[in-house]
Amino acid sequence: MSWEQQQAYGYDQLGQQVPPYPYAYEGYGEQPQYVEYAQVAEAPAPLPAVEPEPAAAETETEPAAPQRDRYFDALRALALIRVVTYHTFGWAWAGMVFPSMGIMFGLAGTLMAKSLERPALKVIRSRLRRLLPPFWFWGVFVVPAMLIHDWMPTWEIVYWIVPLGDPPGNAWGEQAWEILWYLRTYLWFVLLSPLLLRAFRLAPLPVLALSLAPVLVLEFVWSGPDNRLGSALWDLSTYLFCWMLGFAHRDGVLQRLTPALVVVLSLAAVGFGGWYAFAHQADFGTYDLDENPLAQAFWSAGCVLLLMWAKAYFGIDFAWLTRFRRTNRIVTVFNARAVTVYLWHEIALILAVPLIDRFWNVPAFERYLPLESQWFMFGVGWLLIALFVLLAGWVEDVAAKKKPRLLP
Repeated sequence: MSWEQQQAYGYDQLGQQVPPYPYAYEGYGEQPQYVEYAQVAEAPAPLPAVEPEPAAAETETEPAAPQRDRYFDALRALALIRVVTYHTFGWAWAGMVFPSMGIMFGLAGTLMAKSLERPALKVIRSRLRRLLPPFWFWGVFVVPAMLIHDWMPTWEIVYWIVPLGDPPGNAWGEQAWEILWYLRTYLWFVLLSPLLLRAFRLAPLPVLALSLAPVLVLEFVWSGPDNRLGSALWDLSTYLFCWMLGFAHRDGVLQRLTPALVVVLSLAAVGFGGWYAFAHQADFGTYDLDENPLAQAFWSAGCVLLLMWAKAYFGIDFAWLTRFRRTNRIVTVFNARAVTVYLWHEIALILAVPLIDRFWNVPAFERYLPLESQWFMFGVGWLLIALFVLLAGWVEDVAAKKKPRLLP
């Protein structure tokens, strides 16, 4: 028995050693109540000194497990919620309130820069392993469904194995597969990150500023080819600055910027992006940032710059979030099942429509439920998303070489 274990023991009125109180915790013996009891109890015979057990000594020297950054986790959870909200209601202003995709690419860039402290090939292999199995599992359901609905695939079906280009599909399944641009763009950023990070570290601020140049070139000089390569170039150029901001945050570059400079640059980028979105409504039919790459690039750049600089400069960590058990739990699930939520949310919204149509056949539902409301569809969609998280989320655990669990 170790000395620390002996300290937790008490003594009865005969001076005999008795086990600790069943709810005792570390440091219990140091509490004032314990000291007062020891003062009035009969002094026991001294115990011989006992050397700490080797196992206990080794345990004490083990480093504590790293804690997740709740600020970034909360941003990712909010980004996913905003994506589902936008795809439910189609609000054009949603991207201006919270530019989800720019934030998600910024967070991914930070994590990638951290991971590249290890060998690049090992990091890329790890990222592919985490991304592709959930994508394949999702495709096992989507691809056969499109085949049943008259889809005739060609050699391009290989993009359903590794989505370096947009995976093909038919119009029937378009609402499901059109979201795959994000996975394709993320995959290319992962593959390019070793080179991008090396270039960034040669001249951080100039390279960060120049990362907005590609989208300007595509908008005003050359629009790129009208194929999968062109789509990839547009998406990479739109979110390149956000990805590089992740590098800047990880390397401490943002922390060195003065508040005045950051505010001016952020407002300038947001102002230009907003002006370009509203000034070109006639060209795109809307001011929705998702339809206007240049406006999206600058608006996202300004917002993500401010969010990541605030994190670095003020040391925001949202540690208080752990005090709210349910909220903390929701944030944990969103982050551990981010790929599952993103992949399956459109299918959930698609299935919500025929499911609600069935409700009309039940008189009580027709009378008491707001079946015509989009908010009701939004709620049903989230219930189906939760169901998909339970049914398909375990694939993310397997991909990460963890024990499969219904919920993390």
